[in-house]
Amino acid sequence: MKRLLVVDDVPLFRAGLTSALRGAGYDVVGEAADGETAVALAETSQPDIVLLDVLMPGMSGIDALAKIRAVAPEAAVVLLTGSESEEDLVAAVRLGARGYIVKDMPFEQLVLSIDSVADGGAALSPVMAGKLFDVARQFALHHDLLGVRKPTLTSREIEVLELVSDGKTSKQIGDLLYISENTVKNHIRNVLDKLGLHSRNEAVLYAVRESLIVLR
Repeated sequence: MKRLLVVDDVPLFRAGLTSALRGAGYDVVGEAADGETAVALAETSQPDIVLLDVLMPGMSGIDALAKIRAVAPEAAVVLLTGSESEEDLVAAVRLGARGYIVKDMPFEQLVLSIDSVADGGAALSPVMAGKLFDVARQFALHHDLLGVRKPTLTSREIEVLELVSDGKTSKQIGDLLYISENTVKNHIRNVLDKLGLHSRNEAVLYAVRESLIVLR
């Protein structure tokens, strides 16, 4: 039977989760309402899994994660939170979390996620898995990892980005290049698709970083 430590600052939620997990066959060896208590309990009880809230008063879950990993290195820490912050997600992964689950997940899925972690796997809510994939994709594109070939922009696309960097609107760019406004928008859409980006500003920053254009 896997031993769990449940950490959440909301008493009713913590009690309900503890009761439900015990009913699902887990041995909840401790409960904590704050990060400092969680670290102390993790050190003394050495649980197999720690369910750790992110947003708590005082020491945040992210800060507590690092300390728990230090005092209970064998424990698998799963962030159970209402936060969909990409920054928190990336920080949790960097600090060695084995899961990041949002609190609105149905309890049956939560148990399956914990079962996965107990079996040596990882657990991510679908929305957080999507965010993590986006972060990894952007990192790979920007750093050319594993020999990934950087996207090639056409001379016209670079010309359009230069004018975007000057603050020109799609209509103004079209007038300067003697093409329609829709054609300009199509060029910009193609650039964003190639680079996996979401806005003109991101595309301009990419072009500057890759020395494709120079800000004037």
